[in-house]
Amino acid sequence: MVPRGLLARKSLRIMTPTVLARAFHQSPRRYSPPQAQTPARSTLLAEFSLKDKVVVVSGGGRGVGLTQAEALLEAGAIVHALDRLPRPAEDSEFGRVALRARSELGSSLTYHRVDVRDQKTLNEIVEGIADREGHVDGLIAAAGIQQETPALEYTAEDSDKMLGVNITGVFMTAQAVARQMIKRKQKGSLVLIGSMSGTVANRGLICPAYNASKAGVLQLARNLAAEWGEHGIRVNTISPGYIVTAMTEGLFEAFPERRTAWPDANMLKRLSYPEEYRGAAVFLLSDASSFMTGADLRIDGGHCAW
Repeated sequence: MVPRGLLARKSLRIMTPTVLARAFHQSPRRYSPPQAQTPARSTLLAEFSLKDKVVVVSGGGRGVGLTQAEALLEAGAIVHALDRLPRPAEDSEFGRVALRARSELGSSLTYHRVDVRDQKTLNEIVEGIADREGHVDGLIAAAGIQQETPALEYTAEDSDKMLGVNITGVFMTAQAVARQMIKRKQKGSLVLIGSMSGTVANRGLICPAYNASKAGVLQLARNLAAEWGEHGIRVNTISPGYIVTAMTEGLFEAFPERRTAWPDANMLKRLSYPEEYRGAAVFLLSDASSFMTGADLRIDGGHCAW
């Protein structure tokens, strides 16, 4: 029981809803969310819109990167894809998405050939994009390679290549984009593609350098978020689980047991598809995630939650 004298000396301020609302509105650090228009269907959840935002997607020539690039286009973004592949043909999947961007979505998908380990060319390309468009607002760093080799058989050259593409390449891509944002004193969002393999060692999958590289991507993102937050630049990661791609289909032919073992390792008992990561990319690049930085969005079917 509290002594009566103590209650008499201590003044307690009741924070009613009205007082809380007034304190919030008077806060000098208050965030002002984007103002929605009249409540027409086209403006519902306007904070997810990427209209007129310029986004760079490394590894955007095919696969998961291209799938996410198409999602960004649908959300209204102008997309510039970076990849080391020869320029995609007009009849390729990239050509289909580029044509759809022009004819249906009122936007554009532009291809730039570059190896993300080539820092000089990478900076020149990103600077050219920013100069051409007048700004650059976001990045999805999806360029990466994979190699399955036992640790005792790994060569220094293969390890250097893996870490060079998956960590240094991601770092230099983020750096090139952030430089243009800071130069123009604008805010932005960077999304680095990690993996659940950056959190756990995959049972039955012998990828020591790959898993180490993805753990490095998660830690890199946290450090970039801490350093660039004062400039209004957010940095987050997406960590996918097992995805059905051309690469995994090849692995299933070589290791048929994985076709059933991999789905059985997660809570949903199935593999994922590139399309299941579209919404995450739009969310992290848009104002819908405006207070999210230094975080990892793990989408693995519950694989790491056991």
